[in-house]
Amino acid sequence: MASQVKWHCHGFGDFSVQQLYEVLQLRDQVFVVEQQSIYGDLDGLDQRCWHLSGRDGSEQLVAYARLLAPGVKYPDAVAIGRVVIAPYRRGGGLGRQLVQQAIHHCEQLYPGRAIMLSAQASLQRFYEGLGFVVLSEPYDDGGILHLDMRRHNACA
Repeated sequence: MASQVKWHCHGFGDFSVQQLYEVLQLRDQVFVVEQQSIYGDLDGLDQRCWHLSGRDGSEQLVAYARLLAPGVKYPDAVAIGRVVIAPYRRGGGLGRQLVQQAIHHCEQLYPGRAIMLSAQASLQRFYEGLGFVVLSEPYDDGGILHLDMRRHNACA
C-alpha cells in the first residue's frame, strides 16, 4: 500500500484552496478529534513551512508533515512537525515512509543541519528506529506526553 503513494513537497503559497483544506481537515481529524488534544493547530507557522504531502492513486491525502527551517522552531535545527497518517492507512508502513521522506527533504533543503521533532512519547521507539535520540524528559503538549528528539544529518 505505502509504495503507491506519490510525494510532493512545496511551500505554503503552492497549496490550492482544496489541498490546504484537506491538510487542515486531516490534522483536525487526527490530532483534535481522534486524540482529543486541545491545542492551537493554526499557530502561524504554516506560512513559513515546507509541506510534505502523500497522496494515493486517487489523489486522496493519506500522509502529511511540515518542515520548518532552522531558526523557526529550534535555533540550530530543522524541525519536522504535524506528522500524520490518515486512520484508514495506518499499519502498512506509511508512517515510516512519511518520516523517511521528511528526513530526505530536510537533508535536501538544509544540508548539514540536524533535524528535531517533538514526538509523542508512545512513538519513541519508532523514531529511534529512524535515527532520532531523546533529548528531554516527557512533557505535556495538548494533553499528550511528548519528547524532544534529534537526528544528526548524515551530511553533517
